[in-house]
Amino acid sequence: MIRFVRRWSVAVSALWLIASGGSLLARDADQTAPRWREAEQGILQNHVPLTSEAMFYKAGECYFSPDGRQIIFQAIEVTEDPGDEEKFYQMYVADLVRESGRVTGIDGIQRLSPPGSSNTCGWFHPTEPGVVIFGSTVIPPSRPEKAGYQRGSSRYVWQFPQEMNIVRCELAKADGTAETLTPILENPNAYLAECVISGDGGSMVFCEHLVDEGTSGGDLFILDFESGERVPATRSAGYDGGPFFSPEGKRICYRSDRRGDDLLQIFIAELAHDKGGKILGVQREFQLTDNVHVNWAPYWHPDGRHLVYTTSEMGHENYEVFLIDADAGGEDRPTRYGTRRRRVTHADRFDGLPVFNADGSLMMWTCQRGPKGSSQVWLANFVMPLDETDESTAPPAEEKDARPERLQVKDPDSGLIYLYDRETHQLEVYNPKTHKVREVASQEEMARAMTLFRQQTDG
Repeated sequence: MIRFVRRWSVAVSALWLIASGGSLLARDADQTAPRWREAEQGILQNHVPLTSEAMFYKAGECYFSPDGRQIIFQAIEVTEDPGDEEKFYQMYVADLVRESGRVTGIDGIQRLSPPGSSNTCGWFHPTEPGVVIFGSTVIPPSRPEKAGYQRGSSRYVWQFPQEMNIVRCELAKADGTAETLTPILENPNAYLAECVISGDGGSMVFCEHLVDEGTSGGDLFILDFESGERVPATRSAGYDGGPFFSPEGKRICYRSDRRGDDLLQIFIAELAHDKGGKILGVQREFQLTDNVHVNWAPYWHPDGRHLVYTTSEMGHENYEVFLIDADAGGEDRPTRYGTRRRRVTHADRFDGLPVFNADGSLMMWTCQRGPKGSSQVWLANFVMPLDETDESTAPPAEEKDARPERLQVKDPDSGLIYLYDRETHQLEVYNPKTHKVREVASQEEMARAMTLFRQQTDG
């Protein structure tokens, strides 16, 4: 097992020779590769699997170090005896291997977390090289059977172990034991995780989920390292999480189950600061998506004008990465929040948890493109053009794979949500209990929907 730094080279050609039993030159890494490679032309190129099923049963939620030389990710390592497989994700860092300027794999895999612990949301400290933070129970969770957030019976589940605290780790001292993890935040009655440090190193945004809130709670807070004070960023009902500071440090993005219907939506909040730059809280909040899909894992492009995120828009068995406007505007351009959604990934099964390196030239994400369909970490050059200063040459508001948001209204009596497409004039109804959409079947139901839409407009 990987306990310390293990010089395990994972050059991509050797990786796929082992994983697929054939030559990389003779065939693609995945049987569906020709379809997704063609669909992703002009968006992603030079695809590289960084982890494999030969190394990890599953791996994901990966982030770049500020200098782009390392990544941090969570995974469950392959063991000689499958019966020894760990129950929870462990935290790892690895060096990116480059050949002729291109990333070809990872090397020097280093495990940070103690055996039996549950771990999530790793992050490199932006101003202290060689330091990372992440959520860790440090010890085995006492109630591993307790579920967290999930969409109905979906297999995608966030667990809320109350032993989960935020810890700090110096990579030079890390040996996979609890002694090398220093607590930053602790609360025996809360799940503390989903933590990110601002670019200046002065603040940390995180999620706190109190045990007595059941499975529906979870709020975001911002901790000032110098004063030790923390301010609330969200206090609304529902589970708010997955936050990230914008490149300029004046905003955060996150996802929220604000409606309590298990359908996450993407939000941005503009932060209020005092004259010294200290964060005082949230000044304004903007909702970027409002639909009947699960939208989560938003992440900033380094230009601060776009977000990538994961969505079930193409189906709950085929999550994909989309790009959306997140531009606060300026003297030479308008504010754009939630417009021009564009599809980024086009493979079958799961693609999600996308992130960029510091200059936006690389996108790394979790996907299921391998032979066995397990979740693994992939990387590619991000080549989608984003400079759209000339409106006449800008792409259409929505690509064919990302239809415009439909008008929606909720029936307070039945709980059903009616959806109206302004382009096709199609009227559908969504059932939050079954997560299924159907066409409106009767004149009576159509009349009910139209009444609710009129009331919404009049209100």
